[in-house]
Amino acid sequence: MEHSFTEEISKILEEDFREKWKDIFDKSSLLQYINLKTRSANKGSKSRSSFANLYAIYVLVEDYLSKGFNKNEGYSTYEGAQFAPLLERIRKLPFGEKMQNHALNNRMNDEYKKYFQQSEYIPIMRDLATKRYWINENLLKIDLSSEKF
Repeated sequence: MEHSFTEEISKILEEDFREKWKDIFDKSSLLQYINLKTRSANKGSKSRSSFANLYAIYVLVEDYLSKGFNKNEGYSTYEGAQFAPLLERIRKLPFGEKMQNHALNNRMNDEYKKYFQQSEYIPIMRDLATKRYWINENLLKIDLSSEKF
């Protein structure tokens, strides 16, 4: 699906991955999901429900990157991000002040499965007992022949 924001996604990917950007996009269900959800990105606060799932992904990837897991091993032993700081961060994003917890809980994963029924992974993993959250690292890592991105 292409829409007005697809071009922006393509530019960012091409900047970072050069000639491999299209293969990476095609192989990443998470990037494809982000593309689907950004079709309303230029429509402002009226599209708040579309932003919720994007923001849930954003804050979890932000947590992943801030802890350096993109460069270092150890995510499998990470204790996870706490719910309250994640929700607080979501509410500081543009149009996020009234966001609720639904995207961090099952709503985002359920919608993702609607689009990517064949995927063996869900984007947000959580431990209900500890209220800790993780982005599914399997969806962040892309294998193209002998290269990993």
